[in-house]
Amino acid sequence: MHTKTQKLMLQGSLILLGALMVSSIGGWARRATADDQPAAAAPAAPGDMRSLQQSLEATRGELAVSRLQLERANAIIDYSTHYDIAADLSAAIYDIALAEGVDPALAFRLVKTESNFHAKAKSKVGAIGFTQVLPSTARLYEPGLTTQQLYDRNTNLRLGFRYLRDLLERYEGTPEAKLRLALLAYNRGPSKVQELLDAGRDPQNGYATHIMKGYRRKS
Repeated sequence: MHTKTQKLMLQGSLILLGALMVSSIGGWARRATADDQPAAAAPAAPGDMRSLQQSLEATRGELAVSRLQLERANAIIDYSTHYDIAADLSAAIYDIALAEGVDPALAFRLVKTESNFHAKAKSKVGAIGFTQVLPSTARLYEPGLTTQQLYDRNTNLRLGFRYLRDLLERYEGTPEAKLRLALLAYNRGPSKVQELLDAGRDPQNGYATHIMKGYRRKS
């Protein structure tokens, strides 16, 4: 990945250098043939310059893509190392979290707390898999989903993160307050959290505090 990025950067530099050389040579040629009388400037080569500019823009675009790919690879490796999990699981959590609009750092914390990254985890109340989603909750998003299908890694991560995202959008207040309520609702159920709030009681049970400890969303 580093080699490809360096190659693209070198290619971009060479294209830019070529454009500058074309411009410089044209200027030198005009000066070399000039005399004391004003002379008409030699026509530029718009086709060549346009082609060089297009090549440079294309290389810049490829370089930007390579940088994003490198950032993704580094993040996946970092999460894999930090949580001592396989790289393919780390990649799945990272990619699916982004696709569902959830900060990957939060997604990893959720999966760690819910299942400790065990695909076959099942709670006493029937919550399943990495994100410990109840089949009844999962079927709100995919009617007809079977319990066995919910053990599929990508399905479980997708529905769990989608549910969390919906909860994050449900509550109002500061980002921290919204996150805290969303996490409590994920753990206790949104109906229970709302019932406690309506009764003027604090729904805190330590779950949200545990996940949010040391968490800082990247801007």
